[in-house]
Amino acid sequence: MKILDKYLLKTFLTTFATVFVILFFIFILQTVWLFISELAGKDLDFLMVLKFLAFSMPRIVPLVLPLSILLASIMTFGNLAENYEFAAMKSSGISLQRSMRSLTVFIILLSIVAFFFANNVIPFAEYKFINFRKNIAQLKPALAIAEGQFNDVGFYNIKVNKKSGPEGNTLTGITIHKKSQIGDGSKTVIKAKNGKLISSEQSSILQLVLNDGYYYEDIVPKKYEDRDKMPFAKSSFKKQIINIDLSELNKVDVDKESVSNTNTMLNISELNYTLDSLNKNIKTDILSFAENSNSKIEFPKKNKFISTPKNKPLPNDILSLYTNAEKIEVLKMANSNIANSIYSIEASNAEFLNKHKNINNHLLALYDKFVIIFACFLMFFIGAPLGAIIRKGGLGLPIVFAILIFITFHFINTFGKRLAQENGMTPFMGAWLSSLILTPLAILLTYRATNDIGLINMDVILAPFQKLLKKLFPTQN
Repeated sequence: MKILDKYLLKTFLTTFATVFVILFFIFILQTVWLFISELAGKDLDFLMVLKFLAFSMPRIVPLVLPLSILLASIMTFGNLAENYEFAAMKSSGISLQRSMRSLTVFIILLSIVAFFFANNVIPFAEYKFINFRKNIAQLKPALAIAEGQFNDVGFYNIKVNKKSGPEGNTLTGITIHKKSQIGDGSKTVIKAKNGKLISSEQSSILQLVLNDGYYYEDIVPKKYEDRDKMPFAKSSFKKQIINIDLSELNKVDVDKESVSNTNTMLNISELNYTLDSLNKNIKTDILSFAENSNSKIEFPKKNKFISTPKNKPLPNDILSLYTNAEKIEVLKMANSNIANSIYSIEASNAEFLNKHKNINNHLLALYDKFVIIFACFLMFFIGAPLGAIIRKGGLGLPIVFAILIFITFHFINTFGKRLAQENGMTPFMGAWLSSLILTPLAILLTYRATNDIGLINMDVILAPFQKLLKKLFPTQN
């Protein structure tokens, strides 16, 4: 390896490592902020907080890595151009492409490492992260309830005045609002002097034992005029046990949405296997629905109402063959069948849409593992020529350009994925949209930096205006 390659590689690696650590720390703080409600005020020990952060760290890498490459490239090549080191290289016959050769090899190796990281480490970390959040209340049940505030726990909102005991599972001053099953607010209130939380790691049920309390329940009369009286039932108890399903504690990852989010916990081979199963299942469901729909609307061979000669065709107005009483019955049956068919079609359509979204999410997760490879190359071939053009190093102008480019990349990427999830475009286009849009920018910047054109050629912009001014105000000899 030549001295120039060693110098450029050392300069770039130093800048890249510094930028990566700083950005990684910033994104970790953002993660803590996002999950502050799960960490603050719940008596988590230091080891559990470290586990929580460790399992959430790998998901940050696909965001931090391209941004770090972009910023490090701009800063490195900007410093070289600002200190006239590029001028010295060019005077010695070394082009921009030659100076980028060793760094390009490094980016290739880094992209390969990023691919294996995205395919193996991130799915494992996602699996551990989701299960850690799910089981955190089983390992320490008092974490499910914080003092002095209402805590949303399954079908209950629970507030306690004080927690005590070695595990914080002895509760004092308990108020519980039970959620209504039909979503019309809380109609049941339970108050108790004290209680205790009991749980087991082998069970997903959290038991809340209440002592010396009262039970209030609003009663909704059948007659509307009696509802203004607001009747209620009240009873007292010495001991009552409430069983709480802990799977409701983290609805985002454990309940309904966990099914669609499992794609982040799969590697490429597992995603391919899952996609094959999902595609087969939806095809089978569509065929089954089509057959059932056809069987419902198929005209019967024998009908108890219709009786015509064998070779005589049915009249255009079939209802004319029936009596008035039979017409009413036929119309009622037809109306009922149409309503049932419409309901079945709408329900099946919603089900198929959800299954398509699930397939799209798995495809996006599959393509994302390859997008990160191209993103590393893309950010390098945007940052390196851009730094050579603007000829500014440090943390000033390079950060401005890096943030603008990365925000554009991230916004287009998020927009494309949202559209792909809703079947607005194919998952392939959704995953690769940002890369495809910014690739011409990388090619343009590399071309302009190689030919020393500059970022913006003002002569090209001002030439039409100069011609217009000459026509409007011709000079006199």
